[in-house]
Amino acid sequence: MSPPSTQPVLLVDGYNIIGAWQHLKIARDRDGLEAARWQLAEALISYSAFKGLSTQIVFDAQYQQTIGTQEVKTENLSVYYTNFGETADTYIERICAAYYRQYLNRSLCSRLIVATSDRAQQLTVMGYGAEWLSALQLRQEVEAATVRSRRKHKQGKQSSGRFLASAIDPKARQKLAKMRFGL
Repeated sequence: MSPPSTQPVLLVDGYNIIGAWQHLKIARDRDGLEAARWQLAEALISYSAFKGLSTQIVFDAQYQQTIGTQEVKTENLSVYYTNFGETADTYIERICAAYYRQYLNRSLCSRLIVATSDRAQQLTVMGYGAEWLSALQLRQEVEAATVRSRRKHKQGKQSSGRFLASAIDPKARQKLAKMRFGL
């Protein structure tokens, strides 16, 4: 886990979420795991930036003969593949335990949130003092943030008319008019 920060941290149990979100299950079954992982990352990139979260999607690599790797996708999102023989649950529990120790020492990030629908994982996470989001709650939050972000973006782009002059403040418009008439 990175050094303590005031930015909330969201840990996402990747395969658990893929198995719970219908469109990701369809992508997994039709196009393979890589496509479903990519779609999950894409959905969480905007959400993480909009909510100001440092998000890490965790995927099991327990059956792969590899060491854990981390791919930084954006400033707010990274993807972590666990070590050989390690589950995403084990990794998340380790991060929660570290969070709890930091909490006791008062040097923690402001919030740790874990997204999974695994009931045993939920109880463990909450036992360490972290927050828990179900796969359904995460999907609803991602969708709501997308709608709010689009609205906000749309409001910023609207102008009062179809001409460029309509988007310019009145003082600048007056100066341009004076220049046009040679005043």
